[in-house]
Amino acid sequence: MLRLTDFIIDCPDTMELAAFYSAVTGLPVKDGSTDFWAGIKLGEIELAFIRVEDYRAPQWPDADHPKQFHVDFEVDDLDAEQSRVPALGATLMRDNSDADGYGFRVYADPIGHPFCLCRNKGVTWTDGSPVWA
Repeated sequence: MLRLTDFIIDCPDTMELAAFYSAVTGLPVKDGSTDFWAGIKLGEIELAFIRVEDYRAPQWPDADHPKQFHVDFEVDDLDAEQSRVPALGATLMRDNSDADGYGFRVYADPIGHPFCLCRNKGVTWTDGSPVWA
């Protein structure tokens, strides 16, 4: 059996990027996080941040500076997140949503990693979690 346990993101400052994603997800940075390794528990998966010397930020969609990873977050309201996430330090890169509020928006985190906020048709929210139809 194989199970994904960690999703690790290179960065120059683990605690700074962990604080950003903590604010985005509403989940705390794990106790014991350090300047070398920080994490946020997302159910059974940990979103982890590891310090890399001489970090080189991606320049999406520029292939000369590849994106290094890509994370999608399912949300229940794209417009509400559009107000919240940029205030935390994200930059909107592309809006692929429709007039009904479905689709996705590509953002860059404060150090350039792209991530998407998605609202997919057929997904309902129960007890704060998405349920796929």
